[in-house]
Amino acid sequence: MDARLRIERTLVEALSLAERPGAPPKLAEAMHYAVFPGGARIRPRLTMAVAAACGAEDSRAAAAAGAAIELLHCASLVHDDMPCFDDADMRRGKPSVHRAYGEPLALLTGDALIVLAFQALAMGAAKVPGRLAAMVAAVAGAVGVPRGIVAGQAWECEPAIDLASYQQAKTGALFAAATEAGAAAAGMMGAPWRALGDYLGEAYQVADDLKDAVSTPEELGKPVGQDAAHDRPNAVLQLGVAGAVARLRVLAEKAADSIPACPGQASLKALIELESRRLMPKELPAAAA
Repeated sequence: MDARLRIERTLVEALSLAERPGAPPKLAEAMHYAVFPGGARIRPRLTMAVAAACGAEDSRAAAAAGAAIELLHCASLVHDDMPCFDDADMRRGKPSVHRAYGEPLALLTGDALIVLAFQALAMGAAKVPGRLAAMVAAVAGAVGVPRGIVAGQAWECEPAIDLASYQQAKTGALFAAATEAGAAAAGMMGAPWRALGDYLGEAYQVADDLKDAVSTPEELGKPVGQDAAHDRPNAVLQLGVAGAVARLRVLAEKAADSIPACPGQASLKALIELESRRLMPKELPAAAA
């Protein structure tokens, strides 16, 4: 089955838990709204690509890990958009969850998606119980402290922010989880894959900073100029547009070169290089292009 289709099917199966009799229907509706239609699903696709490169004989465990990471990503977007943080009206081209369903339900939606991520992981890895602990460790480490997405959000509440720590936690953690969990789903050690996730996570954050600075709301499906509006640390502020573009290219090269030896190393490297080109914002000042 195509990886994208497998991911979507796994997400649908996970969300069906929220729609069972006795569950609050509005919460189920808001959870579905937060997850579908999705974005590029880059994190779960990375999880499955790493598992395939490692020679995984069955894609179900990798799909479960990827779906868990995507649910965590969606949860972080719901919370990030809320008035106490970015107060964003739009996400993925439609009203953000708190605009569509109200703040109380948005808060609960994010919480429920975090829990659902681990339910999905447990269900999907049932046939490979010996690999479940490593997958849970990789995914859980990307959520809380000291370097998970919750810690990343919390850095915004600190009087002084270390840019590297902030970006690694806010964005890089889920990419590192994707590569480590993908390897674990194939029965391989996750640690050697951490560097790939770290490089890709930073590259994605730099690309996001660039898009926030030079793109339009219509292109991104969400407000732009948020880093400047909220005085957040970002690569464009630190390096300038041209410097951020150069940094993105360096990170893409390092990511491709960091792939550990595996049966699918060449095909995974080609995929990473293709995805890195896709990350580059379409609209760039001539001096930075």
